[in-house]
Amino acid sequence: MIELIFLGIGVGILSGFFGIGGGTILVPMLLFLGHQIKDAISISIVQMVFSSIYGSYLNNKKKTLDVPMVLTIGVGGFFGAMLSGFIASNVDDRLLEILFFAFALFALSRLFFKTKMGATQREASKVLLFLIGLFLGILSMLIGVGGSIILVPILVGFLHVDIKKAISAGLFFVVFSSVAGLISHSLSRDIDFYSGVVIGLSSLVGVYVGINLKDKVDSVVQKKLLVGFYLLIVIYLAIRIFFRGN
Repeated sequence: MIELIFLGIGVGILSGFFGIGGGTILVPMLLFLGHQIKDAISISIVQMVFSSIYGSYLNNKKKTLDVPMVLTIGVGGFFGAMLSGFIASNVDDRLLEILFFAFALFALSRLFFKTKMGATQREASKVLLFLIGLFLGILSMLIGVGGSIILVPILVGFLHVDIKKAISAGLFFVVFSSVAGLISHSLSRDIDFYSGVVIGLSSLVGVYVGINLKDKVDSVVQKKLLVGFYLLIVIYLAIRIFFRGN
């Protein structure tokens, strides 16, 4: 339990600071500790419900959350994530890891090469936002992340949303995708709720710390830290998939 508590606090800090559900770091950590990929994904989804709801509450209080924009994306994500558990039951473990790697690599490249700090935010139709959410909801829950690992680069790189608002939006999207993903995965396979709840409750402490740190850091510095964070994830996954195998 002590190990799970410290893991939850650490994941919570990263979740609040980078606007991720926590699965981006939690899934690799659980794999490192010996869990199978599908077990790690289910534990991660339970944890994300806790961190995303509490983190979004804090971000809304600090007025960094654009609720109308993310609500449309979130509804699409909810419907997409509802399908994920049934799809995951029929997908090979190695393919899930490769998908996870591809998502992280895309996010890293988008943030590193395409983002422009201070650009005017672009408007997007509700239909497009819904389709983005639907796509992210399906694929993100397959790999045990909330979807913000891709949503944040899309908002910053394509729509030129301010990075702090994009991070808040990413965490709010995770509320929809993780709740739907939890329902879907619970109906299709057994979930280790004990580990997920312990990590999830512990992550609330970390989320509080991470969000307060986020609001104190300069946007340019935060972008560099975000790129560095994604780079570490990509390197770890590349080593696991292409050099060590399963």
